[in-house]
Parts: sequence; structure tokens; C-alpha cells
Amino acid sequence: MADNEMKSYSLAEMKDKYIGKAGTSEREDYEYELRMDVLGQMIKVARKERNLTQEQLGQLVGVQKAQISKLESSVNSATIDTILKVFKALNANIYFSITLENQHLKLV
Repeated sequence: MADNEMKSYSLAEMKDKYIGKAGTSEREDYEYELRMDVLGQMIKVARKERNLTQEQLGQLVGVQKAQISKLESSVNSATIDTILKVFKALNANIYFSITLENQHLKLV
């Protein structure tokens, strides 16, 4: 009888195979895009939690509704300054974490 056991792969193995090994430019680009998508979703969730429309949040930040829409769907074109202004307008804290030569730094 044939062995019908299915091989399983970890997420890291799948990323290595289909996106690129960790440290390659393809993998770094993928990871960056993923983080930006998550950040956009956090903006959207926080805005909705505050019962604000995109237009209202835009007025608080000083940008057009279209800019808020772009932030929520893809933060890639946003500056850190704009992102900080958005979270300040939402009365939400944002934390950045940086690792330098195995030393973890935390920025508030």
C-alpha cells in the first residue's frame, strides 16, 4: 500500500521556497509590504474605534480623505511624520522597535 501521508511545511519554509530566503531583497521587500499592510489595518481599526470617517480623520490630521484612504490600504507612500500625526489625531500611542547589533531599542 502506498504511503498517503502528506508532507507539511512551516510558514518559514514556504516563504523561503516561494518568496526568497531571509536576507534576500525579494524577502525583505515582502516583509516590508506585509508590515505596511498591518500598519494600514491598524489605522483603519483605530479610526473606526473612534467612530471617525476617513474625511473626519483627514480634517484632524490636515490631509484629504483620499490620503487617509491610501494610508489604510497601503502605507508605502506615507511619511513617518504623517503616520505619527494620524495616530496622534486618533489619540493612540504608537511604538517603534529597533534592533542594533543585537541590542534592542524601543522608541515611543
